[in-house]
Amino acid sequence: MNKLALPIALIALIASVASFFYQQSSSELVYVDVNKLLEGYKRTAIIKSEFDEKAKTMKANVDSLIGSWQTELKAYEKERSDMSKKELELKQELLANKQQQINNYQQALQKQLVEEDKKVTQTVINDINDFVKEYGKKNGYKVIFGATGNGTIMYGEESADLTEVVLKELNAEFEGE
Repeated sequence: MNKLALPIALIALIASVASFFYQQSSSELVYVDVNKLLEGYKRTAIIKSEFDEKAKTMKANVDSLIGSWQTELKAYEKERSDMSKKELELKQELLANKQQQINNYQQALQKQLVEEDKKVTQTVINDINDFVKEYGKKNGYKVIFGATGNGTIMYGEESADLTEVVLKELNAEFEGE
């Protein structure tokens, strides 16, 4: 009796695995290329443009401060031969303090830009994820995999790639069509 139990169990296991894969039709196992969705989503371009404009403005502010400091430095270099030792020390300290303030301001802005970039990128990713979830429900998919180009999906038949269809509908929804 024990000699039959193992082969029967193996046959049952093989049959159940085979039936699982048989029941999964190719239309139920689909994927989207997440990077293509991010790049092709029109909201991404709009948000990136707004972000780039804000970063450009912040950089212009820093450049203005640096230009002002450099002008002060050049004036100091011209006038230093006429200054007393005390005036030299005071002016050097003022210039060093101003340079440190500019550096601190620049670092704070860079940190703010990194945080804002993460925030807006996450917002776009959440939009895409929510859309794909609703798209999957609406179209009867059990699973929609997300390929990111780093090995999550090594191969998929072209017919299982929903990227272009999802991207088209995602952009249409964004534009209110």
